[in-house]
Amino acid sequence: QVQLVETGGGLVQAGDSLRLSCAASGRTFSSSTMAWFRQAPGKERAFVAAVGSSTNYADSVKGRFTISRDNTKNTVYLQMNSLKPEDTAVYFCAAFRLGDGTYKYWGQGTQVTVSS
Repeated sequence: QVQLVETGGGLVQAGDSLRLSCAASGRTFSSSTMAWFRQAPGKERAFVAAVGSSTNYADSVKGRFTISRDNTKNTVYLQMNSLKPEDTAVYFCAAFRLGDGTYKYWGQGTQVTVSS
């Protein structure tokens, strides 16, 4: 059974940094695209960043967030710097990007709250 477990969320002040981790188990994702999404209160889930053969970022986080992966640990990370109140959301890890652009596996999410 595949599981994605996110950790590292919390309450921080604007300008602070956080690093989220997503540990995968049940299969290896070293050759699969993995991504981070987020969902703010009252909004739809939105793409944040992805790592596969290259990395991609939402415009709102470019230059502040960095996605990386450690295939030896089957883990993907999201380093978030210069956090803003508008980054407040539940952050979800996703793995195994399908042909239609959706992801097959999702984590349960971790809350990130940025106070002003």
